[in-house]
Amino acid sequence: MATFSSLTRPISESSLIALKLGDQSPNSLGFPKHFVFSRHGFCSFPPGLVHIQLKPSLAIKNSYQTESSTESTVLSSEVPILSCSEAIERLRTSRETYKSKEQYLAMYSSVFGGITTDPSAMVIPMDDHMVHRGHGVFDTAAIMDGYLYELDQHLDRFIRSATTAKIKLPFDRDSIRRILIQTVSASKCRKGSLRYWLSAGPGDFQLSSSGCHQSALYAIVIQNQSPPDYSGIRVVTSSIPIKPPQFAVMKSVNYLPNALSKMEAEENGAYAAIWLDFDGFIAEGPNMNVAFVTKEKELLMPEFDKILSGCTARRALVLAESLVREGILQNIRVDKVTVEEGKNAVEMMLIGSGVLIRSVVQWDEQVIGDGKEGPVSKALLKLILEDMKLGPASVRVPVPY
Repeated sequence: MATFSSLTRPISESSLIALKLGDQSPNSLGFPKHFVFSRHGFCSFPPGLVHIQLKPSLAIKNSYQTESSTESTVLSSEVPILSCSEAIERLRTSRETYKSKEQYLAMYSSVFGGITTDPSAMVIPMDDHMVHRGHGVFDTAAIMDGYLYELDQHLDRFIRSATTAKIKLPFDRDSIRRILIQTVSASKCRKGSLRYWLSAGPGDFQLSSSGCHQSALYAIVIQNQSPPDYSGIRVVTSSIPIKPPQFAVMKSVNYLPNALSKMEAEENGAYAAIWLDFDGFIAEGPNMNVAFVTKEKELLMPEFDKILSGCTARRALVLAESLVREGILQNIRVDKVTVEEGKNAVEMMLIGSGVLIRSVVQWDEQVIGDGKEGPVSKALLKLILEDMKLGPASVRVPVPY
């Protein structure tokens, strides 16, 4: 939470902002005569003009900022007016000042109708309704050894989400598919991920998308520099309310509940937080599905009617049939799952395109099984990785580099 200790005194005495009547310096902000700052907002003020002198030596820090990031937010006394080329150059320089575990290798935008490999040009318009209204959907497909894994399955869900969000496709499905493949080809990436968005499009800052002249398609190829980690993890129960089913089954860009849920987990030393649905049954994680192995060797996964239908989770259900044939599993069931069933399971795992299969060894204070990665989790992870590298044409789309 932001710290406003400096405002406990009258604002005119605060070291943050100094009120100076009649000060016409270029660094002061003028407000109409009927406005003045108070601790709780605005109130009336006697006739005249109030100017607020900004002191660039002080910044307000919230609880998520580090000391170094706070220093970078110090106010500047002069704000330059930049040309287009100057703005792009500053954006390029800004990107070079911080390190990221992810590299952005190529981006397609229907707004400028092409692909760029320059990260500083990978931008979208501010008046795009996906930016200021959250009116957009997205999906992701993994890139493995020069193949797109489950592209068609993800693309089908992408189009279903767009229909639910009332966003018309700017191109037909085949054209979108071709654009996505070409974007990966331009990136030269052979192992990474392809994320793509469909927005209501740019046009204005109104609430309705009626002013948007056409929907917009964006896609970006991401290469993560971090080595994969499949070790066991701890999860907690999320206190952030799950999205209603109408929105939970759609992969939209409205991910604030998901982000807050993930942050809550990290604040408690856990990897992810598990959502329960409005009836108290186990639902899903912030961006992954969840599954269990019961004492009877049954693979148990929550129903998809109120949560996102995970492409990786559904593929895992198919691949798990081989474990039934081998006797490692006795049965596979998709059903309502109680918290008691989940916490008493011998195995628990998270499933998604980002984590693939990740064993959960503790949920809240409850140790799952023997507190180690389970054999079914390990076997499913092996099957998924083999499927990504050697699976049938139905799940592997070659990229023509």
